[in-house]
Amino acid sequence: MDANFFIYLIALLATAGVIIRPFKIPEAIWAVSGAVLLLMLGLISFSAVWTGISKGTDVYLFLTGMMLLAESARQQGLFDWLAGHATRFSKGSAVRLFILIYLVGLVVTVFMSNDATAVVLTPAVAAAAHHARVKQPLPYLLICAFIANAASFVLPVSNPANLVIYGSHMPPLTVWLQTYLLPSFFAVAITFLMLYLTQRKNLREPISTEIPIEPLSGGGKIALGGILFTTVILLIASSFQYPLGIPTAVSGIAVAAVVTLMTRQNPVRLVRSISWAVLPLVAGLFILVEALQEAGLINVLHQFLTEGSRTSPESTALISGGITAFGSNLINNLPAGLIAGSTVSGAQLPSLVRSCILIGIDLGPNLSVTGSLATILWLTELRRHGHSVSARKFLSLGTVIMIPALLTAMGALWLVHHFG
Repeated sequence: MDANFFIYLIALLATAGVIIRPFKIPEAIWAVSGAVLLLMLGLISFSAVWTGISKGTDVYLFLTGMMLLAESARQQGLFDWLAGHATRFSKGSAVRLFILIYLVGLVVTVFMSNDATAVVLTPAVAAAAHHARVKQPLPYLLICAFIANAASFVLPVSNPANLVIYGSHMPPLTVWLQTYLLPSFFAVAITFLMLYLTQRKNLREPISTEIPIEPLSGGGKIALGGILFTTVILLIASSFQYPLGIPTAVSGIAVAAVVTLMTRQNPVRLVRSISWAVLPLVAGLFILVEALQEAGLINVLHQFLTEGSRTSPESTALISGGITAFGSNLINNLPAGLIAGSTVSGAQLPSLVRSCILIGIDLGPNLSVTGSLATILWLTELRRHGHSVSARKFLSLGTVIMIPALLTAMGALWLVHHFG
């Protein structure tokens, strides 16, 4: 057995640990342990480890900024304030509240990214369910996970993985919309339909509308303004193809600093409330991908795509989209996106192939709880608010929801490619 075999084996076991969480050991422990084991066995060098870690710099900065924004807003009561107004607007209808949350999730994902939906919207939905005295809050919380991935290719900024796939070859916004707007519409619509059909039995209970709403505090107004400001900055950065990490981190740090100064609160309390474990989790995944790249996986995939695109581009596109969609659930769409981005970056591939790969990376993770970083962040927020969902239950829902949405979205992409 050569070194490559053990690299694949360790990467597989570490990823399985992240997905299954045996003995309830946190996901980050499995990812980091796999990376450390590769290093200790001499299967990857220190320089390769550093290369892998450094490739995630933009992601670390992006997540740091978003988590600071979300926690600042939560501590200042912004989510409770928004939840109260949303619940009142639903006028006692669970279905209306369900639709409202889905539309809000769509907007947040499109303009702030899928990770922001998991970090920012989930606490607000949990607060809304609590204030409305909802006995079955999971249907509303599930929205945050599924819309985060379903709407993540409406705009380039909707998912950092989009920037990874295209790299320096990001198409103009008009070309992007021409390519992905119709597939995104069907992905969002089918996801909503299937999610509603699977949850409609739990949407029959009346919800409370007699909810006292306290005026939004000064700190809450600053946090709200910071979130809106960050949204504008991200859109501008995306339009100029600028990495999203630095502007997000700067915005998050600035908002957190202003809020703590204005409210005279201890910043240590804010920092301690954030789930920082997601950062070593991401770093561990990047190192595992770097090891797989050194093992020759990228070259094999590159050859497959190049030869397939030459002989049968449409079949290659559909197969590639399907493989990346399901593969994202085996290794998480963040490393899958890195592998896909490295594979297609040096290849002269038809646009249909690259587009199907992107849809697979973005939409495919709706199959399982660890399909995307956004869903892992969503799980973290769920646990913080006293809720949980088993991997088996999510998989049963994901099978019913993701597969029809994926097939419909790729079908729409095929129509755009031929008749657009």
